Amino acid sequence: MTDPAAKVTAVQALWRRAPNLPLDCQVALTPPERPGRPLQPALVHPQQVPRRSPFTAEGHAALIHSIAHIEFNAINLALDAVWRFAALPPDYYRDWLRVALEEATHFTLLRTHLQQEDHDYGDFVAHDGLWTMCEATCHDVTARMALVPRTLEARGLDATPIIQAKLRKVGTPRALAAVAILDTILQEEVGHVAIGNHWYHWLCQREGYDSDLFYAQAARQHGAPRLKPPFNLDARKRAGFSDTEIQTLARLT
Repeated sequence: MTDPAAKVTAVQALWRRAPNLPLDCQVALTPPERPGRPLQPALVHPQQVPRRSPFTAEGHAALIHSIAHIEFNAINLALDAVWRFAALPPDYYRDWLRVALEEATHFTLLRTHLQQEDHDYGDFVAHDGLWTMCEATCHDVTARMALVPRTLEARGLDATPIIQAKLRKVGTPRALAAVAILDTILQEEVGHVAIGNHWYHWLCQREGYDSDLFYAQAARQHGAPRLKPPFNLDARKRAGFSDTEIQTLARLT
């Protein structure tokens, strides 16, 4: 399914039907090579994504587009977590399906905002960093939980308040409308990272891993980005990061 609106509708329909659908946690499914997505936006290296000022109309649209692209990818990431990995508890699949639903809502909010600015999803180039890590961890659910929700998506908890501060400085009605959208997204993303934290520690306990050592090993193996301040320590704590992890991050700020 390549049309973004159709994907959103399908996720919403699946969520409504989920309570009445049989769930066989043991079934191993054959994955497609890539998830369905539109031909646009064109995907380039992260360093080739132009930087634009949010103080201009074009720059504002480009900023919102970049966040919308993250949220569209996040729909696919959550769905991939549902069907790729077998033999997990039923709540695991329900959790990630709910995440997919909320990511679809986030994408729709941002796309609608773009359309109100005479733009649409696909009008600007984007990069594929989130999906690259998804592919790297496709054979290891513990590494997936470590490096996608706990690392890449947790970076969104740190970045969102910074983006909001810039938009408040712009101060236009469209900028403040975007701040309100990001408030909704931030609160729900805390829950998404918390789900990742919960299942990461559950899996480490099941496999007999030391969670700190496994995370460090997986980060090195798969080239996870270094964590850089400033950190949203309050959001990270609410998302389930341990006091030790929070204290370690606090020393980096």
